[in-house]
Amino acid sequence: MEYDGGVPKILVVDDDSTVRGVVADYLKASGMEVDQASDGLQGLEMARTGGYDLLVLDLMLPHIDGLEVFRRLRQSQVNSAVVMLTARGEEADRILGFELGADDYLTKPFSPRELVLRIQSVLRRGRGAEDEQSAEETRQIVEDGDLALDLKAGKASRDGQPLGLTLREHDLLAFLVTHPNEVFSREKLMVEVWGSEYGDPSTVTVHVRRLRGKIEADASAPKRLVTVWGRGYRWEPAETPEN
Repeated sequence: MEYDGGVPKILVVDDDSTVRGVVADYLKASGMEVDQASDGLQGLEMARTGGYDLLVLDLMLPHIDGLEVFRRLRQSQVNSAVVMLTARGEEADRILGFELGADDYLTKPFSPRELVLRIQSVLRRGRGAEDEQSAEETRQIVEDGDLALDLKAGKASRDGQPLGLTLREHDLLAFLVTHPNEVFSREKLMVEVWGSEYGDPSTVTVHVRRLRGKIEADASAPKRLVTVWGRGYRWEPAETPEN
């Protein structure tokens, strides 16, 4: 769901009561409304009916794990933002979470304050407030060839067909399209798009791959979102037809 700028409503799903309590206390101290669930089935039911802006979702849960909770929520058209937590640090877990559309990911042990900052960043970008937009984003619609981005609504289309981007995919695409021909490292994109200098750069790699699958004619030979080897990524704007 799109965050409307009111009091954020958060659901923390974790089987560790200590983690749940600490996270809930920090979020409440930051002005958020917080509910808790102790297992996957309880979290799934609450998330389906609770109208939450964001879920803090542990991967290792009783009954059904966090990834299965996430899959079922998306199948039910529940679009709450998701920040995943796990004690496992394997890259495969991170990639799978991002492939499903997770907005961010933290590995335990983590700093509760960092989690709050990550959540605030996700909510802020989901809100799309005008005071967060750069000068290049003051226009609501940006077009680049067959792509059209509604920066305020967080939507994008190609040849008039919706692309179905996740929040982070849209943010990444919008940033690159509005900064054409510039090369950005993964670390720089983490700061500019995710709002954090502490994130895992592989997050960017996964999102770039997903974006290419949606915007490129041939994702294996990208022409728009190109790799500059050893440096990062660059957006190649569509050529303007000559009159």
